[in-house]
Amino acid sequence: MPKSTRLYKVTFLSQGKSIELYARHVASSALWGFTEIGDLVFDPPGEGLVVDPTEERLREEFKDTRILHLPIQTILRVEEVVKRGTLAIRDATSGDKIMPFPIAPPKTNL
Repeated sequence: MPKSTRLYKVTFLSQGKSIELYARHVASSALWGFTEIGDLVFDPPGEGLVVDPTEERLREEFKDTRILHLPIQTILRVEEVVKRGTLAIRDATSGDKIMPFPIAPPKTNL
C-alpha cells in the first residue's frame, strides 16, 4: 500500500466505546458492507515527555493490524484533517472519556 499524504480521523463504535483513530488510508473494502482503514498513525513510542495512556492502549491493541475492516454501520464519522490530534476512547452513550487504566472502586463501609 503506497504511503499517502492524506490524513483521516476515523470515529467508530466498538464494544460500547467510541474510538477515534488517525489513518492514512480509508476506502471501501473488498468485503461487502465493510470499510477498510489502513496505515494507522501513532506517535513513535517514547516520543515526548509525557506518555499518553490512551495512545499506548490503542497502539497495543492495533500493533499487528495492517488493515482494519470495519462494518459500515459502526463508523460514525470520517474526516480528512490537516494534522493529527489526540486519540480518544469514549463511552458510546455518555461521550465521557474512558480511563485507559483500571481504578480501584471506592471502599464502602457495610
